[in-house]
Amino acid sequence: MESVAKLYIRAKPFLAVTLLQSIYAGMEIIFKFALNQGMSQHVVIVYRYAVATVVTAPFAIVLDRKVRPKLTFSLFAKIFFLGLLEPVIDQNLYYTGVKYTTATFGSAMCNVLPAFAFLMAWICGLEKVSIRRLHSQAKILGTIVTVGGAMLMTLFSGPMLKLPWTNRNTHQKFTNAANEQDHIKGGLMVIAGSVCWSGFIILQAITLRSYPAELSLTVLICLMGTLENIIVAVVIERGNPTAWSIHLDTKLLAALYGGILHQQSIWTMSIGADRVAQTDGSKNM
Repeated sequence: MESVAKLYIRAKPFLAVTLLQSIYAGMEIIFKFALNQGMSQHVVIVYRYAVATVVTAPFAIVLDRKVRPKLTFSLFAKIFFLGLLEPVIDQNLYYTGVKYTTATFGSAMCNVLPAFAFLMAWICGLEKVSIRRLHSQAKILGTIVTVGGAMLMTLFSGPMLKLPWTNRNTHQKFTNAANEQDHIKGGLMVIAGSVCWSGFIILQAITLRSYPAELSLTVLICLMGTLENIIVAVVIERGNPTAWSIHLDTKLLAALYGGILHQQSIWTMSIGADRVAQTDGSKNM
C-alpha cells in the first residue's frame, strides 16, 4: 500500500496535466461549435470571465483574508496589464484564430506556449540556461522543434478528413470559408495569442512575489479582464445588440464551462507551476 501511495504522489502532476488537457480539449470543441453557430467570441469572453470572477470571489474572500496584502498603485498596474495580456489580447486573438481554422489546430498550437514562455523567461533572467548542461540543451532543442512545428502547421494545411458520419454540406461550407489565406491568418492569430499568454505567465510569476494571495490575484485579474473585454466587445459589436443575448444554448454552455471548469483549472495549474518553479529555484540556489 505504501508503494502504491508513493506511486500516486509521483503520478499526481501527470494526472493533473492529463485532466487539464481533457478539460482544455472540451473547451476547444464547445467554443468551435458555438462559433460555427454564429456566436460572438468577443461577447462570450466577457461572460466567461464574469462567471470566473463570481465563482472564485467567495473562495478568495475566505481563504485569503489573512495573507492578502494591500493593493498599491504598482500592483494595480501589474493587474491591469495581466488582464490585458491574457483575458483580452490572448483570448480574443486566439478564438478569432480558431474561428478561421479548427479546434484541433488551436489545441495543437497551444503546445507552443511552453517554448515562448521559456524564451521570455530566459530573456527576462527568470530562467538560467547553460549550453553545456544536458537539461538546458533539451530545453533549447525542444523550443526549436516546437516553434518549427508551429510554423509548419501555420503555413501548410493538409486535406480535410472525410469521415462517413460527417455532414457533406458542413464540410463544403468549411472548405469554402476557411481557405488557405484564412488558415494562415488564423494560425498567426493563435501564435500571437500564445505569445501574449506567455508574457502573462512571466508577469504573473513576478506579481506573485509581491502579492502571494493567489486566489485574490485570480479574482482581480478576472475582474479586470471582464471590464476590459466589455470595452472591446462594445466597440466591435456596436450596432449588434443581439450578440449580447444569451439563452439555453451553446453560448451559455461555453460561458459556464469556460468560467467555472476550464478557467479555474488553468489558473490553478498555472499558479501551481509557479510554486513548483519557485521551490526548485530556492533548492538550486
